[in-house]
Amino acid sequence: MTDVAALLVTLQLTDSAFPAGFYTLSHGLEGYAQAGSVTPETLPDLLVDLLRHSVGPADATALALAHNAVRDGDREALHRVDRRLHATKLNRELRRACTRTGHQMLSVARETFGRPGIERFGEDVAAKRSPGTQPVVTGVVAAACGVDVAQAVAGDLFAFSASLVGAALRLRLTDHIRAQRILADAAPVIGEVTAAALSRDLNDLGGCTPVADVMSAGHERADARLFVS
Repeated sequence: MTDVAALLVTLQLTDSAFPAGFYTLSHGLEGYAQAGSVTPETLPDLLVDLLRHSVGPADATALALAHNAVRDGDREALHRVDRRLHATKLNRELRRACTRTGHQMLSVARETFGRPGIERFGEDVAAKRSPGTQPVVTGVVAAACGVDVAQAVAGDLFAFSASLVGAALRLRLTDHIRAQRILADAAPVIGEVTAAALSRDLNDLGGCTPVADVMSAGHERADARLFVS
């Protein structure tokens, strides 16, 4: 696959038009907003903290390990990564969001790209041999389509950032111009988090963001919700 072809796959997977269900997620941001724990001024810092301490050590690391497992043809290693990431989601809302978007992405990718590796993993998820978390599905699809692991990880981190900032727009925590500035300022952090994710092994998979977990747990029981997470 040419560099341009791989880039186009990455762009397609991270595009907000790709129907994986990211539009329904706030990644816990709505819980912060309901608790009055985030403001327009602190939103960029929250994004950076989530990238460094939650998404990077957990989701991005799982994506990289899944990509490597597909490259090595190690199906059991792939399942171990998927199960480990699923176990790091400490409340039901996070687990359901992660697998819901993963299953949707997998379904669309099977129809869109038609690669044997994607099809095999789809069969494993359908047979409940693997939970089918979104980052692992992304790693499988990227590897099957010839996308470099670093590009796949960076793309998914950007997709997370764009999704969170998009949720902030709908929660009136930012405006369109400031949203773009937040994403631009996050670029060096995405590079840093990508490099860290590529260096971890399975034993290091998992973030530590207890406040984010509490906010998500509270959001799960909220009387009114705009987002599913």
